[in-house]
Amino acid sequence: MSALIMICTLAVAGLEYHSTDNIDDIASTFKYGSSKDLAKFFDQGIDINISGNQGDYSKSQAELVMRDFFKKFPPNDFSIVHKGNGSDQIINYIGTYSSDSSEFRVFIRGKKDETNIRIYSLDIVKV
Repeated sequence: MSALIMICTLAVAGLEYHSTDNIDDIASTFKYGSSKDLAKFFDQGIDINISGNQGDYSKSQAELVMRDFFKKFPPNDFSIVHKGNGSDQIINYIGTYSSDSSEFRVFIRGKKDETNIRIYSLDIVKV
């Protein structure tokens, strides 16, 4: 009986860890400039605004936009400076992205389900 309780506890803890781990995974994609890995978190359609250049993109188009951004501004560091949840399904994060030549504030908006975050909006503003 105690073994069954322990297994259930570990399973639930693992699920909770996985769902909160997504933002760390997203932060890593910015930190290492991986548009391919970042695109795994994109919703089917995503609004991207990079310093006033705004567009609505498909998941694959958004990956290309972010690849160009990372090429133009190779990452030095990225960190999440604010975590806010509008509701159980809506997430809002603010991060700081730095490259050799510039620093940006990154606003990440998404929705979450049991295990994943799906980003539907990225605003990247030069500081």
